[in-house]
Amino acid sequence: MAKAEKMFTVAGTAAQNGVTKARFANDLVARIKILSKAGCTDINLVELPKPMTKLEALQHLQTMGTYQGDAAYAIGNKLAEKSKVAKKAEVRIAGSSVKVAAGKVGVKSTQAA
Repeated sequence: MAKAEKMFTVAGTAAQNGVTKARFANDLVARIKILSKAGCTDINLVELPKPMTKLEALQHLQTMGTYQGDAAYAIGNKLAEKSKVAKKAEVRIAGSSVKVAAGKVGVKSTQAA
């Protein structure tokens, strides 16, 4: 059984020690407080129009066009990373289905012979 992906209602970016990263949460105010307390700067989080996975949220942030510089770069990199993971998962699932189907065909043809 596939593990359900976590959904988020808040996404954006924040910089910590000169490194800008994509950030996700379900409570905007609490997340801003946590990031501020941890020493983050350039905190730019937005409420998403609906609960989304990280991949969907990153795609949404990229289409908004409000992120520039390091923030846009961080979103683009994380989106590329999440897209690769999603494609690998699709390939694994398809590969598993093919193996199962091929195994069943092999069993049937052996019994018929």
